[in-house]
Amino acid sequence: STWGRMFVILFVFGLTAPQIGQTWQYQLLGSIDTSIDADVFDIDLFDVSESTISKLHDLGKVVICYFSSGSYEDWRTDADDFPNSVLGNDLDDWEGEKWLDIRDIASLSPIMLARLDLAVSKGCDGVEPDNVDGYANDSGFDLKYADQITYNTFIANAAHSRGLSVGLKNDLDQIADLLSFYDFAVNEQCFENDECDALTAFIDDDKAVLNVEYELTAKDVCDDANERQFSSIIKELELRAKPITQCLTWDAGGAPTTVSFALLILGFFVGIGI
Repeated sequence: STWGRMFVILFVFGLTAPQIGQTWQYQLLGSIDTSIDADVFDIDLFDVSESTISKLHDLGKVVICYFSSGSYEDWRTDADDFPNSVLGNDLDDWEGEKWLDIRDIASLSPIMLARLDLAVSKGCDGVEPDNVDGYANDSGFDLKYADQITYNTFIANAAHSRGLSVGLKNDLDQIADLLSFYDFAVNEQCFENDECDALTAFIDDDKAVLNVEYELTAKDVCDDANERQFSSIIKELELRAKPITQCLTWDAGGAPTTVSFALLILGFFVGIGI
């Protein structure tokens, strides 16, 4: 209904989400280093303590909590809640993880809603559901584009109904259909894979793009990232606290900008009397 849509719009207005121009930290392993100079912290929902989140809030940080909504992880405390029927193929290069049959929302809903409730109880401002593109991978199930849209929309609406902002993780080919449901983007390696143009839709909608690159250097990425208004960082794949390079505060080493270089040339000619 019209009133229902208006309520959702008004409700979402009050969410705390990363904003364009904010720096971020992405740490999923190790003790959280709260001294990192970043506006937004994206940290593991299960591993982080409520006291750490409270400390980050005291420091004025936005806290996003990571969990996988599209895969089973055998080390999680709720791993036994997943029925065997929803467990698919192993994820490449990620031991202990299997794709989920996201068509079976009836089975997955209690698990995922409990995770969102955990995010609320710990004080997370928002969530980063991962592995939300199973339809485009060898999941072991006959997942369709529409199945993924249905599931990703379900996750986003469930997060919003709990007062949590929600980020779209990768899943670039579905941005057009999911942009209105998600409050920011979390992206891995769009510069390395030459696919960053797809994410400009978020910036155009005044929503932040949190980008991380693992193989490229700041020199490779940061000028382009800053021009695009992305919040880009350079990290190692393990995603520990350090090392980290923030493109938004990166100094290319004092190389003159176009403006300063022009003033330098002008000064030279003035100095020699031309």
